[in-house]
Amino acid sequence: MRAQNSATTSMTIAVGTPAGSAARSTAESATESAARSATASSRVASPGTAGAGTAPADAQGTLLALLGVVAFSLTFPSTVWGLESFGPWSLVAVRSTLAALIAGAFLLRGRVPLPERRHWAGLAVVAGGVVIGFPLLTTLALQTSTTSHAAVVVGLLPLTTAAFAAVRTGRRPSRTFWIAALAGAAVVIAFTVQQSGGALSTGDLYLFGALLVCAAGYTEGGRLARLMPGWQVIGWALVLCLPLMAPASAVALALEPAHLTAHGVIGLVWVAAGSTFFGLYVWYRGMAAIGIPRASQLQLAQPLLTLVWSVLLLGESLPPAAPVAAVGVLVCVAVTQRAKS
Repeated sequence: MRAQNSATTSMTIAVGTPAGSAARSTAESATESAARSATASSRVASPGTAGAGTAPADAQGTLLALLGVVAFSLTFPSTVWGLESFGPWSLVAVRSTLAALIAGAFLLRGRVPLPERRHWAGLAVVAGGVVIGFPLLTTLALQTSTTSHAAVVVGLLPLTTAAFAAVRTGRRPSRTFWIAALAGAAVVIAFTVQQSGGALSTGDLYLFGALLVCAAGYTEGGRLARLMPGWQVIGWALVLCLPLMAPASAVALALEPAHLTAHGVIGLVWVAAGSTFFGLYVWYRGMAAIGIPRASQLQLAQPLLTLVWSVLLLGESLPPAAPVAAVGVLVCVAVTQRAKS
C-alpha cells in the first residue's frame, strides 16, 4: 500500500511540473509502470492474498502448517500424562491460563496494539473453539477413550474444517480436492469402526463435539490470519480467555487437587506452551500462506503421528491396521496438496 501511495504521489508531482506535453506523457508512463510494479510486488509479498503466493511462500506455509500438525499430534499423549497429576477441568483451565500468560508476555513485549473492534467476534470464536472447547471436550473423552482411538476419530477434522471454510469464506475447492478429502475421511472412519468393533465409545460424543468447535475455530482463525499475524490471532484469543480461565483454574484446583508427577508436569507444560501456543502460532501462519482447505488436509497425517507417539510415550500397542491406514491417508494428503483449492 505504501508503494502504491508513493507511486501516486510521484504521479502528482510529475503532472504538476511545468514541463511540456511530451515530458508529462513520459513521466506519466514511467509512473504508471512503477505503480503497476509496486502493486505486483505488494501482491506477491502479501501472504494473505489468495492465489498470489509464490512457490517458496507455499513451501514455507506448508512447512509451518506441518510443524503445527506435529505439535498437535503430541497433544493427546501429553494430555494423558497431564491427567496423571490433574483432573480434567483443572488441566484445561490451567493449560489455558499458562498459555494466555505466555501469549500476553509476547504481545506486551512487541507492543502490539489492540485488534480492531470488528475482529473481536472472530477472536471469540477462536477462543471458544480452539482454546476452550476442543481441549475440554477431548480431555473429557480421553477419560474413557484410548489415545489411539481418539486420534483417529479426530482425523475427521480436516474434512470438517474444509466444509466450515467453504461455508464461511465462500471458497469452493475443486472436485479432485473433495474426492481426495472424502477418501481420506473414509479411511479414518473405516479404521475407527474396525478398531472399535463396530460400536462407538461413550467418549465419541465428546470427540464429535470437539470436531465441530475446533473446525469453527480453525476456520475463523485462518480468516483472521490473513488480516493480522497468525501469532497475534491465537495470542489475543488466549488473552481473551484469561479473565475466565484464571479464576476457573483456582476453583478447579480446589475441587480437583493436583498430585504432581514428572509426567504430569511435562504434559501440562507441553499442552500449554507447545500445543496451545506454539502449535497454533505456526498453524495459523501456515493456513494464511497456503489457504485453509489445503492446510487442513495436512492434518490427515496427525492421527498416524499420534499413534506413533502413543506407542513410544504411552506404551499402547499399535493396531495392525495402522500401516494400511497410514498409506491411505498419506496418499490422500498428497492428492489434496496437489489439487487446486
